[in-house]
Amino acid sequence: MNKEYLRTAVRAGVAAGRLILESYGKLKNSQIKVKTKNDFVTEIDKKSEELIISAIRKRFPGHAFQAEESGCGGASSDALWVIDPLDGTANYIHQFPMFSVSIALVLNGKLTVGTVVDPVHGEVFTAERGKGAFLNKKRIRVSGVKRLADAMMATGIPFRARGRFHEYMASFEKISRRSAGMRRGGSAALDLAYVASGRFDGFWEINLAAWDMAAGALLIREAGGRVSDLWGGDGFLKNGDVLASNGFIHRELETITLNFLRPKP
Repeated sequence: MNKEYLRTAVRAGVAAGRLILESYGKLKNSQIKVKTKNDFVTEIDKKSEELIISAIRKRFPGHAFQAEESGCGGASSDALWVIDPLDGTANYIHQFPMFSVSIALVLNGKLTVGTVVDPVHGEVFTAERGKGAFLNKKRIRVSGVKRLADAMMATGIPFRARGRFHEYMASFEKISRRSAGMRRGGSAALDLAYVASGRFDGFWEINLAAWDMAAGALLIREAGGRVSDLWGGDGFLKNGDVLASNGFIHRELETITLNFLRPKP
């Protein structure tokens, strides 16, 4: 059945990607709304989410959903689809070509299936629990970098985490100084997929939502890497604070995040 879960997720993600590209560079101001400062939503986010949920409901009518724009729905307690219909909305609005669709299935409390679709570059990342991670059907693995000093790191600037921003910036300075380079792309789902495929060696961010991370976390684990919260625990989908790496540099990164970042009150 996992194969059918994955097929459904990929079909929905690819279809949503096509929908998103149809309006890329064509949005009008009337189609863009500000949810909170530095947090945008467009009509395309909502249409993409409707398309994804409709496609999954058609195949699995009893399953539940946790989606960015419409919240939670459905009746199933053991099958939960976690959906970000357009991760990187600000990038999309500004025609910066780094955004994605992220879909994951949590089955009986375990990440089971995940896909991250990059419609601009035609890349479809997929993973099934216990069966590996793939990019356009070719197996991917995390990098072999052993030291933070040699690592290309990625992060997301948490502009909305005002009460924790100074802590984050302290960790940013420390990791920047100790790593080989730093990138900020603006789509956490893609950043995590890039860790899974070895393009980045590590990633951390605070104040994310489950839909930003779920698919990417499974990709990394199935590609041989490690994902935790900033203190080495497994609560990142709930607390929103994530540390991801190729595994080799995880402990080195964790010593920094442990020292500079505190859990949300």
